[in-house]
Amino acid sequence: MERVLDRENLQRALRQVKRNKGAPGIDGMSVDELAGHLRRRWPSIRAALVDGTYAPQPVRRVEIPKPGGGVRKLGVPAVVDRFVEQALLQVLQAEWDPTFSASSFGFRPKRSAHLAVAQAQAYLREGYAWVVDLDLEQFFDRVNHDVLMSRVRKRVKDRRVLVLLHRFLKAGVMSLEGVLDPTPEGTPQGGPISPLLANLLLDDLDKELQRRGLRCVRYADDCNVYVRSRQAGERVMASVTRFLERKLKLKVNAEKSAVARPWHRKFLGFTFTRTRPNRRRCATLS
Repeated sequence: MERVLDRENLQRALRQVKRNKGAPGIDGMSVDELAGHLRRRWPSIRAALVDGTYAPQPVRRVEIPKPGGGVRKLGVPAVVDRFVEQALLQVLQAEWDPTFSASSFGFRPKRSAHLAVAQAQAYLREGYAWVVDLDLEQFFDRVNHDVLMSRVRKRVKDRRVLVLLHRFLKAGVMSLEGVLDPTPEGTPQGGPISPLLANLLLDDLDKELQRRGLRCVRYADDCNVYVRSRQAGERVMASVTRFLERKLKLKVNAEKSAVARPWHRKFLGFTFTRTRPNRRRCATLS
């Protein structure tokens, strides 16, 4: 916690929250008001973080339409909570990220969706021309808190940080109707630290695939495994589904997952051409 509350770390967190902008949380405070609020209230906020009594506010539910229909549910934290999450993220990410698998590309420093697609193309050039395209059903909404926190406890010994992370997970969601809904599971998209927690949980999947000698590319909850035949793909689909459901308590969406040729699937907004694996095109244009 002392590293989280280091002056330089806090200043960097404040700059990042301002840079990210974003809508107010349930208290209506804007990002532009954050610095003034911290000048007035920082001693009491810091004291609560130090003694382990800091209590995050519920996040504000926002629904964003998906291009293919349906909505993506986001949770907008109050800006003060966003600032605390960002300061916590900076410390934890510096420790955890170097231990993550090379097959993970989402929400990590010096990695991107384009690098993930380039790695997928490299596997195609090597002759791995079948893809096991895994879709995790409502992943961010269904993260099991016990499974996640067991991974966190292996890496974090400061009880104050463990309690704080647990409170962020359990803070609840203020629905569009103004009703406070509990959050017995999930890590709401919209908070700075959710992607890091997602990568921590799914690092188990990355390491399991690596242990099996499989070639995979993962960007957040989008995971593709590249194999040489349909039969190999079917075996991988069945075994990885069992691993995700039994070990990580996650559900694979059977309707959206498939074993197929890569040029029949979309990955991070792109499709691959059949005859020239070096080429890719925007899926919306294919």
